[in-house]
Amino acid sequence: MKATRWCALGAAVAAFAVRADGLDIVVITATRVEQPALEIPASVDRLYAEDLREGRAQVNLSESLGRIPGIVVQNRQNYAQDLQISSRGFGARATFGVRGIRLIADGIPATMPDGQGQAATFALGSASRVEVLRGPFSSLYGNASGGVISIVTEDGPPVPQLDGTFSAGSYGASRGALKLGGQSAGVNYVIDGSRFEADGYRAHSAVARDHVNAKLKFALGADTAVSLLANRLRQPQTQDPLGLTRAQYEQDPRQATVQALTFNTRKSVAQDQIGATLTQALGATARLQATLWGGQRDVEQYLAIPLATQGAATHSGGVVNLDRAYGGAALRFSTEAELAGRPLRFAAGIEREAMAERRRGFINNNGDAGALKRDEDDAVKSTDVYAQAEWRLTDRWALHAGARSSRVQFRSNDYFTLPATGNGDDSGERSYRTTTPVAGMVFRLDRLTSLYANVGRGFETPTFAELAYRSAGTGLNFGLEAGRSRHLETGFKTILPGKLRLNAALFEVLTRDEIVTDRSSGGRSTFKNAGRTGRRGVELGARTLLDGPFDARVAYTYLDAVFRDSFVTLTGAPAVNVTVPAGNLLPGVPRSQLYAEARWRHASSGFHASFEWLRKSRVAVNDPNSEFADAYSTVNLVAGFTQQGTGWALSEFLRVDNAGNRNYVGSVVVNDANGRYYEPAPRRSLLLGLQGRMSL
Repeated sequence: MKATRWCALGAAVAAFAVRADGLDIVVITATRVEQPALEIPASVDRLYAEDLREGRAQVNLSESLGRIPGIVVQNRQNYAQDLQISSRGFGARATFGVRGIRLIADGIPATMPDGQGQAATFALGSASRVEVLRGPFSSLYGNASGGVISIVTEDGPPVPQLDGTFSAGSYGASRGALKLGGQSAGVNYVIDGSRFEADGYRAHSAVARDHVNAKLKFALGADTAVSLLANRLRQPQTQDPLGLTRAQYEQDPRQATVQALTFNTRKSVAQDQIGATLTQALGATARLQATLWGGQRDVEQYLAIPLATQGAATHSGGVVNLDRAYGGAALRFSTEAELAGRPLRFAAGIEREAMAERRRGFINNNGDAGALKRDEDDAVKSTDVYAQAEWRLTDRWALHAGARSSRVQFRSNDYFTLPATGNGDDSGERSYRTTTPVAGMVFRLDRLTSLYANVGRGFETPTFAELAYRSAGTGLNFGLEAGRSRHLETGFKTILPGKLRLNAALFEVLTRDEIVTDRSSGGRSTFKNAGRTGRRGVELGARTLLDGPFDARVAYTYLDAVFRDSFVTLTGAPAVNVTVPAGNLLPGVPRSQLYAEARWRHASSGFHASFEWLRKSRVAVNDPNSEFADAYSTVNLVAGFTQQGTGWALSEFLRVDNAGNRNYVGSVVVNDANGRYYEPAPRRSLLLGLQGRMSL
C-alpha cells in the first residue's frame, strides 16, 4: 500500500480490552481518567493479574506482553542488560534498558527525564493490571515517541491475606515471594517481596535479584485520599556473557565470549524509590491530583574493552560507575463541564523531573577496577505543561485533543582533564524543546462497535547513555538531535457478546533525525542521527468470549520499518565506510509477529491447560542489513490444578517453554562493531510452581 493511501486513512486505531463476560472495561492510560475503551480513539490494551501470574515465573514482562499487538519484547536472557522492548519499532535500538517507550508505575515515571527506563523495577507479583498505549496519544506523557507501558499495583483485600509463591526450573532458576495485603484502621496496604536467582542458560550469566514493592492508601477526609509507594531493587554482580558472532552461535549458543570471561563483564544495581500521590475532590466534578517522588540508583558495570584501548589518554575506561539521584513532581487538574450544550471533559497539568548523576570511569584490569579515567557530574531536567480535552459532539461522535510543551535540558561538568595529553575539558550543555499536539475522533456505530482515527506528533531526545560517547573525540555527543515523528492511525474495534472481541489498526509513522546506533563494542555504544525513517503497519487482536471452559486469543503485527534516506556508516572490524541505502530495514525490528494462545479449564476439578505459539520473522542486526537473525517459531505448554476452600486457595503448575527444543536467537545487539550481534534464547526449559493464598 502506498504512503498516500495510508495517509488518506486519517488516523488512529484500534485496540481495547474487555473482560470475558463481553462487557467493555475502563482504561485510563490514553486519557488519564477512567473511561470505556470503546470511547477512546487510541490503541490501548490491558493485561490483568491472572494474565501476568497464572502459570508464569512473574520475573519479566516478556512472559506476558507478547499478547499485545504492536509490542515486541526480546528477552536477552541477560539480566545485566534488561529486556529489549519496542513499540511499533521504537526502542528496538536499545543495547540495554528501555528507550523510546514511557514506563510508569502507579502514576510515577519509571523512565528518567532523558527517556531511559528500567522494566526490572516493575513488580509483577503485586500488579493488578498493565496498560499498554501505542500511537500519538503517548506523546501526552512526554519524552516517548513509541508508547506507554503503565503498571498499577493492586489494592489490599478487605480481609488481611497472605500470598506465597515458589517456582523452580531449568538452568538454576528459582523464585520465592511473599505478599501481605489487607485493610486495617482505615489503611489499605500491600507489601510484596521476592527473590529471584538463576545460573542462566549461557555461561557467565548468573543473576540474583531481591525486590520489594509496597503501597499504602488512606483517606484524610471525605474528599481527600493519599497513596504512599515504595520500591526497592537489589541486583548485585549480575554476569554478562555478551553477544556472539554467527560462527560462535552456531558452534555453541550457550558459551560466553572469551572477552566476557577475561574482563569478568558484570553489572550491579541498587535502587530505592519512594513516592506519594494526593487526590483532592473539588466539588462534584473537579479533581486536583499532586504527586511527588524521589529515588537513588547506583550502577557499576564492567565492560570488555582491550587494555590497550582503555589506556589511551582520551578513553574513559572499561568500568562505569554511576551514582544517580532523581525525583519529580506533578500537578494535574481535571473537571467536567458543558460546551455548546454538550459534555466536555478537560484536564491540564504541569510536570517537573530531574536527575543528577555522578559518572566515573576506571580501567577494567581483567575484572578489577584500576585507575580513574573519567569523572563528571551529569544532570538532566525536564519541564512539561500539557492540556487535553474530550468533547462529546453527539451521542455517537466524540472529539479528543491535547498538546504538551516539553523542555529537556542536559548539562555535564567534566572534572577529569589532562590537557597535555589531549584530554581537555568536555563540559557542556544542550536543551531540546518542542510542542507535541494530538487529536482523535471516535464514532460509535452501536453500543459495542467503534471506528476512530487520530493524528499527532511525538519526539524523543537522546538519553544520557546515548550522549555519553562520541565515535571520534572526547566528551558528550551533544551534536545529537532529538528524533521527531508524525503519527497517523485509523482503526476498528467491536465486541460480539458471548462470542468474540476483535480490534484492527492501521498506522503510519514518519520520523526525521531518527537516533540510531553508530557503533557498539564491549558494552559501549555510540549513536547518531540517520535522517528520515518510515513505519507502516497493521495490528490485529482477537479474543474469544465464549461461555464454557475454552478461551483463545490472537495478536498479529505487520510492521514495515525502513530507512527513508541513505547515509554512510562504519561497520566491521576493522571499520570501513558503508553506504546504507534508502529502503533498508531498521535493525532489531521483525517485519511480522504472530502470537496465538488457547486455554481450557475444567471447573469441577480445577484443572487448566494452555498452549502458546509465537512466530517472529527474521530480524536485521545492522543498518547495512548484511546479516539477519533467523525467523523462528516457539511453543509453550502449561498445565496446572487449583484447589480452593474457605479462606484459602492453592495452585500448582508445570510450564514447558520452547517445547520443540528450538535453537534460536532471542534478541540482537544492534550494530555491534565486532559482529557479536546474537544473543541466543534457551532451548527447552521447565518451570514447576506452587502458589498459595490464605486469609488471616
